[in-house]
Amino acid sequence: MAFDYDPYKFLPELPTFEVTSADFAEGEEWKLPQASGAFGIPGGGDVSPQLSWSGFPAETKSFVVTVFDPDAPTASGFWHWAVANIPATVTEVPSGAGTPGAPGLPESAVTLRHDGGAHGFIGAAPPAGHGYHRYIVAVHALDVDVLDGVTPDSSPAFLGFNVFGHAIARGLLTGTYEVA
Repeated sequence: MAFDYDPYKFLPELPTFEVTSADFAEGEEWKLPQASGAFGIPGGGDVSPQLSWSGFPAETKSFVVTVFDPDAPTASGFWHWAVANIPATVTEVPSGAGTPGAPGLPESAVTLRHDGGAHGFIGAAPPAGHGYHRYIVAVHALDVDVLDGVTPDSSPAFLGFNVFGHAIARGLLTGTYEVA
């Protein structure tokens, strides 16, 4: 099954910057640590990938990191991770930073609930036979230090609405996963 929906196509075009990961390359399939044991993938670890970013605008004041599956069999996709208020001095997060209580995110960072209902990162778990799903890692550079009103209980959609008014650049990195 081929998918081509681009969730960023309908948003304003922004300057881009580079996002990389030691755990996967652009278009590459995620490995078991990034799959979801919580959602039934045998050996899945629900471990957020290592991420680094560079080349963002000098006037950046903070970052937002999200992981979104636009190919989930819902009308709204599936949010796997959403973190706001990462200071502009932070340009990388280690593998596993999305696990609640794990080191790797600055104290100021606000981790929202993923679409599975818990805080932190939830790994890939597309339905068996549904084909490859894309996991779009987006890092947004913002013109504010803090997104007022965004709390751990905010939805990723609410976060996105707030990012819309403050994003000055966007970096994307897409992984895939399939359950045969």
